[in-house]
Amino acid sequence: MTEELVRVYVPATVPMLTLLRGAGLPVAAAHAVTPTLREWYAEGDEEELEYVAFTRAAQDALQLLRADPDAPRRRIVVSVDLPASAVGRGDGELGSSAVELSAPVPVGAVAAVHVDGADAVEDVSAAAEAVTEALAGDPDAQFTVDGAEDHELEWYDVTELDLLLRATS
Repeated sequence: MTEELVRVYVPATVPMLTLLRGAGLPVAAAHAVTPTLREWYAEGDEEELEYVAFTRAAQDALQLLRADPDAPRRRIVVSVDLPASAVGRGDGELGSSAVELSAPVPVGAVAAVHVDGADAVEDVSAAAEAVTEALAGDPDAQFTVDGAEDHELEWYDVTELDLLLRATS
């Protein structure tokens, strides 16, 4: 019997993507449809719940960009399918989509890579600078972050990883 797979949304940066070809994407925190997210958003169907988890991963990508000023200013979310045993509980707070991963994400688990287009770079750059203040409740900073969230992330198949890395570096 094979173990159930869980779709997980991993926030990343362009430099982090380069690690997929080697030892894997070294992350601990990610997002998924969790029992607490289902309980909080009881009216939502599976697609809506996954969108919430995906969006939260994109928000976390802004924090990664703030921490790495040399990374190209594009939010990245890597959609992966992992065995349930590799996905640990998050914070348990009602509505949370946070999960912990027990090991680096191998390239073979990647279902898709989602990346901001070139037209989003200016807004994403401003949002990365404002994200800490937005999380602290500053409405002006939140407005700036919302500007980045107006951009939809583009979808790439994992076979396009090398092309994507050349285009975003």
